[in-house]
Amino acid sequence: MLEQQGKLKAVVTQNVDGLHQMAGSKTVYELHGSTFQNYCMNCGKEYALEYVLSPAKSRGIVPICEICGGIVRPNVVLYEEQLDDAVTKEAVRAISAADTLIVGGTSLAVCPAAGLLQYFGGKHIVLINRSETPYDGKADLVIHDSIGKVMSEALCNK
Repeated sequence: MLEQQGKLKAVVTQNVDGLHQMAGSKTVYELHGSTFQNYCMNCGKEYALEYVLSPAKSRGIVPICEICGGIVRPNVVLYEEQLDDAVTKEAVRAISAADTLIVGGTSLAVCPAAGLLQYFGGKHIVLINRSETPYDGKADLVIHDSIGKVMSEALCNK
């Protein structure tokens, strides 16, 4: 709804579940990738989630490439792997261009994603999280509650 009204320019997320897109968001930067995109670790052929979930396409539980027989894995960032440079640059661009930054549903304890706040040069930061974060003191508004509950109440009661 906020995106349709021109009030939300982008969503930057660490989630890999595609829920922002399912909710209708168009401009989503998935820092940790997506389980909806998969690829062969050997030849690089890309596969949709449906392929990976098909029992006929796997040896046991591991999906295999129909081209070379390599392992097909989700295009997600695992521990000690680097974030995608292009996605990170776009996320930084969006954060840098924002007038108001709403940060929700994150402890802001995991880097490098937590470090992206340093690129914000706008006017207001709003933090919505169930518990305290290291950035609470830097925010203009801090709400300790569920991001879903807060946004739902804010948008439905306007």
